[in-house]
Amino acid sequence: MSLRTVTSLTNPTVKAVRALHMRKERDETGLYVAEGLKAVIEGVETGHAPKILMYGQSAADHPLLQNAIRATQQARGEVIEVTQDILAKVSRRDNPQAVVGVFPQAFQTLADVKPGAAQCVVALHRVRDPGNLGAIIRTADSAGCGAVILVGECCDPYSVEAVRATMGSIFAVPLVRATEAEFAAWRPGWPGSVVGTLLSAEVDHRQAAYARPALVLMGNEQQGLTPDMAALCDVNVKIPMRGRADSLNLSVATGIMIYAATG
Repeated sequence: MSLRTVTSLTNPTVKAVRALHMRKERDETGLYVAEGLKAVIEGVETGHAPKILMYGQSAADHPLLQNAIRATQQARGEVIEVTQDILAKVSRRDNPQAVVGVFPQAFQTLADVKPGAAQCVVALHRVRDPGNLGAIIRTADSAGCGAVILVGECCDPYSVEAVRATMGSIFAVPLVRATEAEFAAWRPGWPGSVVGTLLSAEVDHRQAAYARPALVLMGNEQQGLTPDMAALCDVNVKIPMRGRADSLNLSVATGIMIYAATG
């Protein structure tokens, strides 16, 4: 069912997909790369058809790939069978996935966030690490969160590293971008608790009263919540440290807070 076969590493489409590893190219095209049949099928099943679908011979007969091919063709996307060398170049990995999809980005705005649609929404201020961001998106999906809001200058959730870490949840969780000023102006309309984490907080995260829907606001990996962001919270809580470590990885701490807020 392939429309065509490509074997040249200098093919324009191959070069265009490789270029999506760069944020500038993703920003300009509004596209991103998702690797692996599982991720591509997650996209198709949630109504996101690939613009470009690349696959290797080893995946050609997989029934789920046939579904992805049909969805791509119905959306007037491009389907290409490629060599293992091309898959390796496109993914920049020695052991690449046999299927790669290129999808449109799907950022939303704060006006699109529906507080009553879920028990929890996550907001991240200036998150820097794409692996952390991807893991948080995956956890938010697992817990049924209504959205992940990226406040201020954050790393790109559509980078290859972040998308890999979501394990397909990039398609399931609405992603919102907002400036600090936009978020601060929108926050007073939130109907439930706005909860942040601070090392200096006195309230244990297990003892706080969470009025749902909860908005969990987390700071970045180095600084945590800034004073301005902490001031937007109804309550700031701490996650007790019992060992020698004085802090948790951001994605782990966010996961703890998501499940605390959702009960």
